Amino acid sequence: MLPSITKAEKELQIAGELNPGPWTKHSINTGIAARNIAERIPYMDSNKAYILGVLHDIGRRVGVVNIPKHVYEGYSFCMEKGWDEVAQICMTHSYVLMQDEFDYEPTTKEEIEIKNFLSNCQIDDYDLLIQLCDSVATDYGFVIIEKRFVDVTRRYGIMEKYIEGWNKTFEIKEYFESKMGCSVYDVLPDIGRTTLLSPPPWKPPVKEN
Repeated sequence: MLPSITKAEKELQIAGELNPGPWTKHSINTGIAARNIAERIPYMDSNKAYILGVLHDIGRRVGVVNIPKHVYEGYSFCMEKGWDEVAQICMTHSYVLMQDEFDYEPTTKEEIEIKNFLSNCQIDDYDLLIQLCDSVATDYGFVIIEKRFVDVTRRYGIMEKYIEGWNKTFEIKEYFESKMGCSVYDVLPDIGRTTLLSPPPWKPPVKEN
């Protein structure tokens, strides 16, 4: 089940008021990228793709959180709403290697739940699409995948499995390009200009005591 486009955008607006930051613009751009790619693939629903992109990071509504926390919070929020399709995207979008991301035994509640979910879920092209679009959308527009990887690394540093995840993302890009008959970048507005921008990494505002 999915919310309407209007409802999805409203929920993102509310979430942005709860936790202001560039993540909301990134989410809108992820939706736009997903819609534009889906429009080139006959069996995909571009409106569904847009909604999934807009809400993929909705778990950030609870505050500045790490990857497992926002993934789990987004899943829980969407399941409470009855949006099971969005809930799955919240779980899968940050884990392109799926359960293989966990070459260790997780100990936190969030990571245990995420690993169990990823080990048992059946992903489809919408999961892959949002994983891809998450890697080309920033708050200031669209960029080539390499630029987005650098942007994320500048903020979080190098983590385990990064290179494997990057290689998998390039595979997903090539998969969709074979379906589209053109480059993914051909359908991302103004990507040539925004790829050349180099804004400083965003940092959470310091709260005053």
